[in-house]
Amino acid sequence: MSLQIYNDLHNKKEEFQPIEPGKVRMYVCGMTVYDYCHLGHARMIVVFDVVYRYLQAKGYDVTYVRNITDIDDKIIQRANERNEPFTKLTQRFIDAMHEDLDALGVLPPTIEPRATGHMPEILEMIQRLIDNGHAYVTDSGDVYYSVTSFKGYGQLSGKSIEDLKAGARVESSEEKCDPLDFALWKAAKPDEPAWDSPWGKGRPGWHIECSAMSTKALGDTFDIHGGGADLTFPHHENEIAQSEGATCHHFVNYWMHNGFVRMNDEKMSKSLGNFFTIREIMRQYRPEEIRYFILTSHYRSPLNYDEEHLINARQALTRFYTALRGLPQAEPGEAEEYVRAFNKAMDDDFNTPEALAAMFDLVREINKARSQDEQKAARMAAELKRMGSILGILQDDPEKWLKNERAFSDPFSLQDTFGVRVVADGENTSAESFAFSSSKIEKLIEDRNTARAQKNWAEADRIRDELKSKGIVLEDGAGGTTWRRE
Repeated sequence: MSLQIYNDLHNKKEEFQPIEPGKVRMYVCGMTVYDYCHLGHARMIVVFDVVYRYLQAKGYDVTYVRNITDIDDKIIQRANERNEPFTKLTQRFIDAMHEDLDALGVLPPTIEPRATGHMPEILEMIQRLIDNGHAYVTDSGDVYYSVTSFKGYGQLSGKSIEDLKAGARVESSEEKCDPLDFALWKAAKPDEPAWDSPWGKGRPGWHIECSAMSTKALGDTFDIHGGGADLTFPHHENEIAQSEGATCHHFVNYWMHNGFVRMNDEKMSKSLGNFFTIREIMRQYRPEEIRYFILTSHYRSPLNYDEEHLINARQALTRFYTALRGLPQAEPGEAEEYVRAFNKAMDDDFNTPEALAAMFDLVREINKARSQDEQKAARMAAELKRMGSILGILQDDPEKWLKNERAFSDPFSLQDTFGVRVVADGENTSAESFAFSSSKIEKLIEDRNTARAQKNWAEADRIRDELKSKGIVLEDGAGGTTWRRE
């Protein structure tokens, strides 16, 4: 089966055919860095990280561009509130973003451009839009895009210019020729960052930044453009109008948008105040559990935040790592049926829930083979881990993951942007849970084994109960007693 991608430009699945055989050029709208990343941001970035990984796994040479917006109204407002230079604010949150994404196992993009590093390209594109009759300069030095000058406006969002005009409003202070026109360049205001331009000092509008960065990195036309569903209109619609108005070429072949993260039937967002930052969630759940939770829903569907879903993610990963535990190293093999099922799911518009189902089927086969043919089980386990690498999971050492040694020896901790330490302290990763070190647990297991050998069942049960009360699960088998943290 060839790779099928749901193309939001045409509202249907289409066979993926890159512009250049064997190569893919992909741009994803990244973070506006004035605060911590929340779960909605995490979903978008993990989704396109998986797209990136799978395209590479299929043998494509992928140029993946994920931008950083480091100048806009919200950034300026936050910097003014903090009474600090906007560059200091944005760099702090860029560093925090990278820490969060590293914890989630997100691969770095090929290119990570910043808006402030592309002023020459932004100015050049605006001038081309003016020259091509798509933009105009006002008396105050603002530059606006003329929406009615672009015949294809609304093609991505399905909105007509007539309907948009019916609901548009213009402030009396604005100098727009039409209510739908949007800013390409904003004339400088007192005490705001500003750059020189042919129209006077000012700064770029949000939409033009992505058009300039994407075409600079990937050319006038490229394969895939992605982002959250909330960017479809007006941001991505405006990107098309700007880019095609400036270059006179088709902009993007495949448009992909991930669905919202929802909480209590509302979109999770900063503006609604109903969001959790990645760091807040990682106080209770390990990063891989959060990543797994994101993958349990198809990327275009809503993702409902629920503590139960995160607990289910923990339990599912425990099953995976238990299947991998204790098997020798081997080359992947013996799992053709499950590889086909996995690839079929991923080729069907990156259907990660179905891909995970294929992996669970393989886990059952590994557990069956373990007692009969260890080498066969090891080869299947290696295949399972290879599948996991495409989804960005199952790359930890099974023994360490099940014992959660990383959380004990080096609790996931980050310095927040104002120096406050964030440390894992959830139900199963609290200080009490980790009061028992690995060496202490091993000593108690040894004492229990001695008690069992002496038929002192009451003492053996007492030790098991003591460990269980601290979130330590013992598993007795032919090879002895193993343990893991809940």
